[in-house]
Amino acid sequence: MHRPPPDAIRRGRLKLALLALFFAAPFVLAWLAWWLDWAPGTTSNYGELITPARPLEGAPLDQLRGKWVLVTFDRAACDAYCERKLYFMRQVRRAQGKDQERIARLWLVTDGGQPHPELLASIRGTVVGPGSAADARFPASGARSDHIYVVDPLGNLMMRYPRDPDPSRMLKDLQRLLKVASFG
Repeated sequence: MHRPPPDAIRRGRLKLALLALFFAAPFVLAWLAWWLDWAPGTTSNYGELITPARPLEGAPLDQLRGKWVLVTFDRAACDAYCERKLYFMRQVRRAQGKDQERIARLWLVTDGGQPHPELLASIRGTVVGPGSAADARFPASGARSDHIYVVDPLGNLMMRYPRDPDPSRMLKDLQRLLKVASFG
């Protein structure tokens, strides 16, 4: 009987070991993932999703139905932080290019006052309406004026951004929403 050369035997065993490793790898990796309690990656959105989405009705939201709406709460005597939020909302909308018409901005004034005409001129296009700082429909960690909220075209509150949001990350979130949404 002819015996193969030792080199051929070594190559055959190596091929067999590699094949066994190839087919065993998924089982070993799955067991490691279970043992280490590994969870799939985090979500890719920057804003915090509000689940379940909350339907909103009433003025002035009814007049904005059919559009994505960026909502903020603040007093009429808008301080520097308030002005920065309004600026971010305007710039994020403008940065959408041809899709900017699909987005509306809403400032709910919480104290019943009247904002300064110069400020209103600088945020032209933003709908200003009465709001309550205690509006329970808008969940908040802290004050409602700390957040910018997103309402979908069907009138559902679906997302909020943290205090001092990163406008470039807000922009990416909205671009993604507008890209995948066939409505609004």
